[in-house]
Amino acid sequence: MDLKSKIILIAGPTASGKSTFAVELAKKINGEIINADSMQVYQELKILTARPNTKDYKKVKHHLYGFKSVKKKFSTGNWLKLAVEKIKDIQKRKKVPILVGGTGLYFKALTDGLVKIPNIPIKIRSKIRNLQKKLGQLNFYKKLIKLDPKIKDQISNTDVQRSIRAYEVKSYTKKSLVDWFKDTKSYFDNNDFYKIYIDYPRQQLIERISIRTNEMLKLGALNEVKRFLKLKIKKDNSSNKVIGIEEIKDYLSKKLTLDEIKDKISIKTRQYAKRQSTWARGQMTDWQKLTPEDLKKFLKKN
Repeated sequence: MDLKSKIILIAGPTASGKSTFAVELAKKINGEIINADSMQVYQELKILTARPNTKDYKKVKHHLYGFKSVKKKFSTGNWLKLAVEKIKDIQKRKKVPILVGGTGLYFKALTDGLVKIPNIPIKIRSKIRNLQKKLGQLNFYKKLIKLDPKIKDQISNTDVQRSIRAYEVKSYTKKSLVDWFKDTKSYFDNNDFYKIYIDYPRQQLIERISIRTNEMLKLGALNEVKRFLKLKIKKDNSSNKVIGIEEIKDYLSKKLTLDEIKDKISIKTRQYAKRQSTWARGQMTDWQKLTPEDLKKFLKKN
């Protein structure tokens, strides 16, 4: 396999060593790294989002890291446009684009295309969410299947969020979510990609998460959150979802001790890693799953 002719994608749960592996691979195949993590785009949250360090930046050229203020909204569509531009520029310079991150939707937008569904009015969305609460998920799902039979084999009857989304789309656009996806195309052919998913053993990952949490606090995560809170970012801004902000906020207001926030951040990060792995099992079926040992062999081969 000639990796130099491919767009390399590296995904995996948080704390699985994606960035380190990407740097080592980039050094070997003349690559440049593009961020595919929705939280690492933020300029003001370097420590909590575990952005690559200065040493890594010196070893290999990195793109789309820490370039956006938390004050500004940044969508998957915004990222896709910039990522495609970076990929083409890197290829033009005869180098290899390597996209690294933990945001599954970014990778899906790149490989499958971004679904351009019209914005659905908030009144309709609220009405449908209230209907789901009133009926309960199983009855709501039955109603969804009557409205949009094509969804039956696509969404589980227990998947609340996707069921609501499918109902919204069909109700407002009169077109099934399935058909919206069918009409969506990527900027690239699937053969252009070489897809790697780092499949880290669960217990080892838990240990790595605990170590990383301690390291973040040593590096100055408390001061980073203090500065973030002074910006008074609106609650609906996605930057508020960065793990550690709420916990450190509670520590600063003396609701929690330092040991308690370490535990809470570690637990929340583990839960996030589990969601990433679950998403990957369902959505990244054609990705090559590599363990830490496999990664070492992969680097030796290439």
